[in-house]
Amino acid sequence: MPASASRPSGSSTRPWSSTCSSAGSRIMRRVWHSPLGERRQAGAVSMAGGGRTPDQQWVATAEGEHLRGRRVRDTKPEVALRKAVHRLGLRFRLHKRVAPRCTADFVLPRYHLAVFVDGCFWHGCPDHSPAEFRGPNATLWHEKIETNKKRDRRNTEQAAAAGWTVVRVWECEIRRDVRGAAERVAASAGADRAASRGPATPR
Repeated sequence: MPASASRPSGSSTRPWSSTCSSAGSRIMRRVWHSPLGERRQAGAVSMAGGGRTPDQQWVATAEGEHLRGRRVRDTKPEVALRKAVHRLGLRFRLHKRVAPRCTADFVLPRYHLAVFVDGCFWHGCPDHSPAEFRGPNATLWHEKIETNKKRDRRNTEQAAAAGWTVVRVWECEIRRDVRGAAERVAASAGADRAASRGPATPR
């Protein structure tokens, strides 16, 4: 996966920075400066420090304006993957509910395959998710991403229990090699098709 950090879809700025983990250290870590608050070095709330109080609210500032109206469906990576899958001769349906409170980005009904495209920031990509949040909303951001990850795991389990083969594709995987990502979807469809036919009859 690319070394550069990803940012939420539709963002016009890049709120990532690299900072040294300690004085004199050359070990770098990615830090997310909350888009809903100003960057604050003094008194910053880290994801590891204390829980939030019951009355803690998101701090809305000009830095958060780029999140207004962001796409939830039909994001650029999702559309790119769909086009690549279509070029491989596979047909699909969009935004089909595959389990209670669980809607796949697109499904291949013939193979009972459900595909989810996960944005790196919002779904906690292991390579591109921030190592630390800073700013007045740091704790809230940490809780939000953790909640998203738990929901993803629950949706995968429920879709599988409903008989769907689930494929989750990271945004960065699509940006790096969209054809490769599409071929992984196609391979999953082929494996599902082979399983539905059962073992081959000996000749």
